[in-house]
Amino acid sequence: MTVVVIANPKGGVGKSTLATNVAGYFSSQGHAVLLGDADPQQSSRLWLGLRPPTERPIAAWEVDADLLAKPPKGTTHGVLDTPAGLHGRRLSDVLKFADKVIVPLQPSVFDIFAARAFLDALARHRRAGRIQVGIVGMRVDARTIAADNLREFVESLGLPVLGYVRDTQNYIHLAAGGLTLFDVAPARVEKDLAQWQGICRWLDQ
Repeated sequence: MTVVVIANPKGGVGKSTLATNVAGYFSSQGHAVLLGDADPQQSSRLWLGLRPPTERPIAAWEVDADLLAKPPKGTTHGVLDTPAGLHGRRLSDVLKFADKVIVPLQPSVFDIFAARAFLDALARHRRAGRIQVGIVGMRVDARTIAADNLREFVESLGLPVLGYVRDTQNYIHLAAGGLTLFDVAPARVEKDLAQWQGICRWLDQ
């Protein structure tokens, strides 16, 4: 099973938005998908409960305080939403399962400094050589100085920038119905799907 972990030690950076839409993308490709939620807020799990039974299935990956349940046979892809403050043993436990880690970043100095320490911890982990790490800029207005600062920081890391996701009500409205960009008519979310092209290519590698 391919497992994608969405992680950043700072809260409120869009982890659940990414996690649900990554799961939605995998499901749209016909994969058997599990979505796990290790965050005490349980936003992704709540979203799963809102998902209409008529949509492509995404199953819940059971998570408790210490471990992930063994996925059922036939599952091909897993997505794991993680809590703020992820570090130490809990980070190591999560990385045992990870094939890819997506780190969402917002264009603020606080997010950038928090991410730097987290990315350094990822690089030091004993499984670092086996895990692909990618960055996604969240709620980015490309016209701002903050966006320029984010681009400059990310380029200094030597990690792939998978894409920049704009601040739009589309994600909020879709999430309220248990949906993703990949569940609705493409014309309705055309700008957003264009921003996801690089993310999707990386997920398929």
